[in-house]
Amino acid sequence: MSKSKNIVLIHGNFVNDNTWAEWKEHYEKKGYTVYTPANPGHGGNPAELRTKVHPDLTKTGFIDVVNNISRLIDSLPEKPLVIGHSMAGMATLKLVELGKAAAGVSIDGAPPKNVFPPFQTLKTVLPAFGFFSSKKYFMGSREWYDYAFFNTIPETQRKIAFEKYAVPESYKVSRELVLNSFSNINFKKPHQPILFVGGGNDHIFPPSLTQIIARKYRDNAGRVDLKIFDGKSHFICGEPGWEGVADYILSWYEAL
Repeated sequence: MSKSKNIVLIHGNFVNDNTWAEWKEHYEKKGYTVYTPANPGHGGNPAELRTKVHPDLTKTGFIDVVNNISRLIDSLPEKPLVIGHSMAGMATLKLVELGKAAAGVSIDGAPPKNVFPPFQTLKTVLPAFGFFSSKKYFMGSREWYDYAFFNTIPETQRKIAFEKYAVPESYKVSRELVLNSFSNINFKKPHQPILFVGGGNDHIFPPSLTQIIARKYRDNAGRVDLKIFDGKSHFICGEPGWEGVADYILSWYEAL
């Protein structure tokens, strides 16, 4: 296959595009043009967003996230390599299904609507649906982030990571992921290559879930590969050693 020199990095829930800053620089040094769009309602400085929520946040759903990236891709000269983390791992699968990507990478990705998540996932992310909350959006506590994201980094680094990356999140994104038929994936449909990357110590989407989603794809639909990084958390793209993950992905893509 001809290799696109464009990469689109999509951030997941509970953080914004700031999480991709080092990846963008890393890939640009290797000759790629890298796009790191903020999902609708997520643009800005995380500390400021925690103080004053973006006016579009509560209106933003999963469909809006996918459509926003789709419009960006349509403006590019060629289909890019699309890499998405967490919720955006599922957005990546949808974009591949829609024929928008040269290849797709789901890192610690959320399951489609038609793959039931394990209890571990439900226990961790249930507050992010807001079914029992009077608040208009979800803002994880320090303790929630320490457990859900930062469980493998030193205690002294967790507060720093929270201050740098944590942002409020729309309930609508999570709800559309589990309730809207748009969030189903047709595993039989022919598709471009997909790589699933999982963290061995991910408390939101454990590696067993990543393996289950990857196995759902039919062998004759297209290439699907899987890599689990032992000891990595849901913060796999930001914790020490992220360069190894980034380089593994690029090596996989360049070898297609």
